[in-house]
Amino acid sequence: MVLLENDSFLTELTRLFQKCRTSGSVVITLKKYDGRTKPVPRKGHTESFEPADNKCLIRASDGKKKISTVVSTKEVIKFQMAYSNLLRAHMDGLKKKDKKSKSKKTKATQ
Repeated sequence: MVLLENDSFLTELTRLFQKCRTSGSVVITLKKYDGRTKPVPRKGHTESFEPADNKCLIRASDGKKKISTVVSTKEVIKFQMAYSNLLRAHMDGLKKKDKKSKSKKTKATQ
């Protein structure tokens, strides 16, 4: 996995979307990141670790290539605006749900 800066992450994410436009998918995950690189032990000594800054870890993968970035609270608004514009531009290939299967389920429950 490659940890990138925020701007380079967005450009690589654009390339992933373009590469997977005809076939394939891109998986994006977000999670809270406290800056630790080692896992916390379940039992025993627990360190009192207080992160100085709340951060968000964002990962993207197409199955072969994985990229990630860490966004701090100071950069969230700027990153979120660029990220949402990128998603709007590349989310046009979504499939619509089948209305027939939904109507059959409602008839079966009545």
